[in-house]
Amino acid sequence: MNIQIFGTKKSFDTKKAQRYFKERRIKVQFIDLREKEMSKGELQSVMHAVGGIDALLDPKAKDQDALALVQHLAESQCFDKLLENQQVLAEPIVRNGRAATVGYAPDVWKTWE
Repeated sequence: MNIQIFGTKKSFDTKKAQRYFKERRIKVQFIDLREKEMSKGELQSVMHAVGGIDALLDPKAKDQDALALVQHLAESQCFDKLLENQQVLAEPIVRNGRAATVGYAPDVWKTWE
């Protein structure tokens, strides 16, 4: 298993995800989205795994203007704007190869083990 956790250090759900894997002695790679954003390929892979852009968006994001902009753009422009404004992504984003989850989802992670 090659687990990647994308999130921020201040996010409680990200901390819970890290703790979940640590308690099971599963090695993870943590990527802080404030220091290093997701690449275009990573974001596309996660988007396809979770079922589209809407599943990636955090309705409680602090930057409501960027969130509204991403939600109301045409589909072709939406992905590029999301790539620029990754602060509106829901956290944590957990990847295991091609499989991915958004948010705290231990039920799904159990099937990965």
